[in-house]
Amino acid sequence: MDEDYEVPSPHEHAVEEKAEHDGLAQKIALMTAILATVGALISYQSGSAQNEAMFLKNESILTQARASDQWALYQAKSTKGHIAEATAALAADPAVKAHFLADAAKEQHDKELVKADATKLEQESRELGERSEAKLRPHERLALALTFIQIAVALAAITVLTRKRWLVWGSVVAAAVGIGTSVYAFL
Repeated sequence: MDEDYEVPSPHEHAVEEKAEHDGLAQKIALMTAILATVGALISYQSGSAQNEAMFLKNESILTQARASDQWALYQAKSTKGHIAEATAALAADPAVKAHFLADAAKEQHDKELVKADATKLEQESRELGERSEAKLRPHERLALALTFIQIAVALAAITVLTRKRWLVWGSVVAAAVGIGTSVYAFL
């Protein structure tokens, strides 16, 4: 059997042994793993908030379009009512006059129903827009929190590379600010 064996060099062996016994590297690795998990959760929440805000904004726009359609129908009913009134005023035959006055009254009634529907749709659109804005606020804070978590991970990596223990505190502070900002996003 022809098998390849990898024989580590004395340098590789020394580096691996040092890493196994280096408490700082192990602690930083654990902290980085925890921060990566927290960052993933924050990223998920941020994306979820953004998606929900976009959905609500789209619903607001669609509802506003339906309200605009209702206002166009309101204008059409108003025009038809005015034409019926004008025709009734010009009609000499009392039966024709009564027919067009009835049409004008029907259009007036329909116009009021359409106006109420259009007003209701506009209000619904405004409420959806406000809910969308409310959902977007946490997304902005969560994006900022994620930035601080990423800074904390970067500082942790630099700490391991440079062995400057004081950088750990910068990483811890950035992580605390990130976690605090993410909690604040939902208050």
